Amino acid sequence: MNIIIVGCGKVGWTLAEQLCNEEHQVVVIDTNSDKIQQLSEDLDLLGITGNGSSIRVLSEAGLKDADILIAVTGSDELNLLCCLIAKKVSDCHTIARVRNPIYNKEVHFLKERLGISMIINPELAAAMEISRLLRFPSAIKLDTFSKGRVELLKFKILPEFRLQGMSVMEVVEKFRSDILICGVERGGNVYIPSGSFTLQDNDLVSIVASPKNSALFFKKIGVHTHQVRNALIVGGGTLGYYLASLLIEMRIRVRIIESRRERCEELSDLLPEATIICGDGTDKKLLFEEELADAESFVTLTNLDEENIFLSLFAKKVSKAKLVTKVNRLTFDEIVDELDLGSVIYPKYITADYILQYVRAMGNSVGSNVETLYQILDNQAEALEFYVRESSEVTDIPLARLDLKNNLLIACINRGGKVSIPRGQDTIQVGDTVIVVTTVKGLKDLRDILKR
Repeated sequence: MNIIIVGCGKVGWTLAEQLCNEEHQVVVIDTNSDKIQQLSEDLDLLGITGNGSSIRVLSEAGLKDADILIAVTGSDELNLLCCLIAKKVSDCHTIARVRNPIYNKEVHFLKERLGISMIINPELAAAMEISRLLRFPSAIKLDTFSKGRVELLKFKILPEFRLQGMSVMEVVEKFRSDILICGVERGGNVYIPSGSFTLQDNDLVSIVASPKNSALFFKKIGVHTHQVRNALIVGGGTLGYYLASLLIEMRIRVRIIESRRERCEELSDLLPEATIICGDGTDKKLLFEEELADAESFVTLTNLDEENIFLSLFAKKVSKAKLVTKVNRLTFDEIVDELDLGSVIYPKYITADYILQYVRAMGNSVGSNVETLYQILDNQAEALEFYVRESSEVTDIPLARLDLKNNLLIACINRGGKVSIPRGQDTIQVGDTVIVVTTVKGLKDLRDILKR
């Protein structure tokens, strides 16, 4: 497809990289000529220096022949304007990144009346992911499919779980739980495990199951599954506001430490149920005064990655809190992942995943849509949910007889709201949603799971 990206920040760069890898024709527009030059040198794309709301610049980028325009500049208004102009000039789909909470209640109007195909709010998406983690604090990462009917959870194997040396099949048989172990991370390597794969302590294991079955499995191996009762948040920006709002709805007691007095006053008006503390979140004395040592969860959301990382490392030393660390810069993610910071949230990756999901759904073959997409296993694999709209070479045939690609698992089938972990004699039927976990990137249609 022909795709125009307006904005060459972290999200724009990540999207350009992934879309180029999937062999789309990509044009990137940004006012910063240095960024455009660097991106053009690193990736096989066309870079244009200019304002994305200019018809001349958009025409130069090939707007009339574009399939999708994605506006991810730092300005909500500019993103909306780019999409509005694109809809007037072309029949292309439009995607806008919109972050301001003011617009959040107007998303339906913006999509329906202005014709914008998709509006993505990075802070709200990140807040929803963090709130899910605080509902299930033992999980390092928690993603949902099928409107919450299926969960993909990542957790660390600790010695007290007594899973050391057990094969995947032995774990399933011993604990009699309807779960699927679909991914293992160990020492920088990732595995899509077979039944004979042997687990070790400190492995990061990803499982797919319904919420009920995952909770039952974790209870059997001795993992705490109850949501936290309180949260101490450092950073009262947009993400902090969205997160606090969600946690208050979950009846979790919220305290926010924010250094800017003016912002503290705003938060006090916006979040009367939360406790707002005006102070420096890196002040050890203040953190102890706010009962960090006894906090059940500690979330670092400042705009400085270094602050967030050091605060989480400190909290890990002095408390047993569930840790959530926000990281904006993607360059050193492999180093960050080695620091054992609890759950690390990358808003840029979350945003890119949502947009890629839409792009894949547009580019699908006739048979099945990509409904949900997550980058998993240290971004070396994907978990995708397909909706099966019509019969094909993968339907009504026992799974054991399908010639599947290597490093690919059919993890779950949702049929009419009933979720099951499929076995060899199960079949995929029209109307199902099917979850696939694989290290093969770029699947657009369920038929892509077959060897060609």
